[in-house]
Amino acid sequence: MAPEEARTAATVPVSASPRGGPDNATAPKKLPTTRSGTELTTATQIAKVALIKMPRRDPQLALSLPTPCGWGGRRPGAGRKQGPNPHMRHRSRERFRHSVPAHVTLRAKKGLPSLRTTRIVREVERTFARGCARPGFRLVHYSLQGNHAHLVVEAQDREALGRGMMAIGARLARAVNRAVGRNGRVLADRYHVRLLATPREVRNALRYVLLNARRHSTTARSALKQGASLDPASSAQWFDGWKPRKSRSSEEAGRKRSVARPRTWLLTVGWRRHGLLDPDDVPGGRRRASGTKRAPHLAARTPLRRI
Repeated sequence: MAPEEARTAATVPVSASPRGGPDNATAPKKLPTTRSGTELTTATQIAKVALIKMPRRDPQLALSLPTPCGWGGRRPGAGRKQGPNPHMRHRSRERFRHSVPAHVTLRAKKGLPSLRTTRIVREVERTFARGCARPGFRLVHYSLQGNHAHLVVEAQDREALGRGMMAIGARLARAVNRAVGRNGRVLADRYHVRLLATPREVRNALRYVLLNARRHSTTARSALKQGASLDPASSAQWFDGWKPRKSRSSEEAGRKRSVARPRTWLLTVGWRRHGLLDPDDVPGGRRRASGTKRAPHLAARTPLRRI
């Protein structure tokens, strides 16, 4: 071996691999070269790569659609229009955290017999007597009219009011179906509720509910007699806030109580500050004399009908 070749081999050591060949990890890496054979540095490689760009695509063409005809889409007044008898909207009920009275209205479906028929009234009394009180909820007073019912209830919070009204609504529907001998839905919509916060509001609600039959009789232009008996299709016979009057009849006195006794201050004491109720009063209208003639095109409503 020549001296120059030996000196070069000594300066470039090559480690042996397990297989007897040179180690690839310790061997010097070979830099890329150009066509002319010159080596490229790292910066030159990056510059060459940066010059390479993807070809640009043509922008997406807009799809031609027919001109909108005015139906659909978000706009003022959009949506299904309400009919002549709109339903109760499914909105959240008002929250309250203590026991308060409330005025509730339930409306029956069309095509059902009047809720003031004798069979329905007696069946409703029996079912309300068994379920007028439950934890956090009490049915205090009620009044049955031709196609709706008014209730005065007590509830400790919104959840108790909802559960109590579900039970009362189910009892009312089953009582009507048993009395009429039918199956199916009875209530037409959700119940309407109004919380009573003051003694004046409670008194007005009691007057409206317990004397509601006289109000409807006035609307129908029927004659009202003073000193008439209390409405038999309501809880008026168990109400102790009437002004002094004649004693109840034997039929009224022998009927079992179908409502719970009130416990809130507003329903026991508070409303009495504005005076007791007059059985001959007409809520929302004037009393008609006993000899007044009714309009020929309006039929008089009887207090209670039999089927």
